[in-house]
Amino acid sequence: MSIEQAIIEGCEELGIRLPGDACRRLSEYLILLERWNRAYNLTAVRAPEAMVVRHLLDSLSILPWLQGPRVLDVGSGAGLPGIPLAIVRPNDRFWLLDSNGKRTRFLVQASAELRLNNVSVVRGRVEEYRPETLFNSVVSRAFATLADLVADAGRLCAPDGRLLAMKGVFPDDELARLPAGYAVVDVYPLRVPSLDAERHLVHMAPAPASRG
Repeated sequence: MSIEQAIIEGCEELGIRLPGDACRRLSEYLILLERWNRAYNLTAVRAPEAMVVRHLLDSLSILPWLQGPRVLDVGSGAGLPGIPLAIVRPNDRFWLLDSNGKRTRFLVQASAELRLNNVSVVRGRVEEYRPETLFNSVVSRAFATLADLVADAGRLCAPDGRLLAMKGVFPDDELARLPAGYAVVDVYPLRVPSLDAERHLVHMAPAPASRG
């Protein structure tokens, strides 16, 4: 099966209708990632077939809960989940934040080559980031803990925004240590096609008392 066919079938299983040339762009993104990976070690997943499942489909599985039009991907790394989401949601605007220079160089290059006009790359630490406007969704796929995410990135959410943390197994311990000021709206089990592993999305929002 070709990479593009695997992307199409996986997105169909997720119930995602790909706009325009999204499938081609998703495939080209994986080609870029594989090429840069040889020198920069951006991800431990090497085979393009595995990247379709573990990177693209995993990232796109949170699409039903994503609220635009302004989305921040915290600790974007190789652009996950930000770039796949930006490709599939061309009418929303995505900011990819990472403190690592080699990663942000890749993100800038990938955004340029894929002509992603709805993507901005920001190099910096999340705790030092001061955007002019807050975000409708703040997402993270590889952040340390829920408590750290709330402490460092919670302030970047608009009052009615969503803080979305992608996790593997159900994060009981992390949920128990969530600091005041943010409430858990729900924890959604995610089904990623062809992935035999648990995935969950933790949806948090500013607690009513903290909205002023």
